[in-house]
Amino acid sequence: GMGGIGKTTIAKAVYNEFYDKFERKSFLEKVREKKVEKLQKQLLSDISQTTKTRVSSVAAGTTLVGERFRRLKVLVIFDDVDDVKQLRELVGNCHSFGLGSRIIITTRNEHMLQEFAVDEIYPVEGMEQEEAFELLSWHAFGSKRCPTEYLELAGKVVDYCRGFPLALKML
Repeated sequence: GMGGIGKTTIAKAVYNEFYDKFERKSFLEKVREKKVEKLQKQLLSDISQTTKTRVSSVAAGTTLVGERFRRLKVLVIFDDVDDVKQLRELVGNCHSFGLGSRIIITTRNEHMLQEFAVDEIYPVEGMEQEEAFELLSWHAFGSKRCPTEYLELAGKVVDYCRGFPLALKML
């Protein structure tokens, strides 16, 4: 989905709802802004549940992920990924984790997901008008309902934002 549509918020909600059903879990945010070595170290630390994880190189980190996680049921969220090479360096492939694992990737680039051969792609759509009105009202007025004197203006803002939650929050 497009930037500001709510991909990260949805991923966080899924993580918070289901993390306790997995042996291990990791939520890696803003992947495209970070170096692979740092991400590998965080992933290995989260899943191995140790802070003493050492990664000597990207290739060694990829190998470690494959070796350590192959038998574990894990939940891993890679948020804001824009490069399939970076994703491959992090996890190798979709089968690097144990049976029952769930790997969730948020991205603006559907082609990258196809190239990585993910099982399912779920496009994120903008909010329905009623939901958008409610979100705007909470952020602008601190309540679920918009005051009547601002209904016309709020309607224009909702139309302008086309259901994008981040735009509604900002405006």
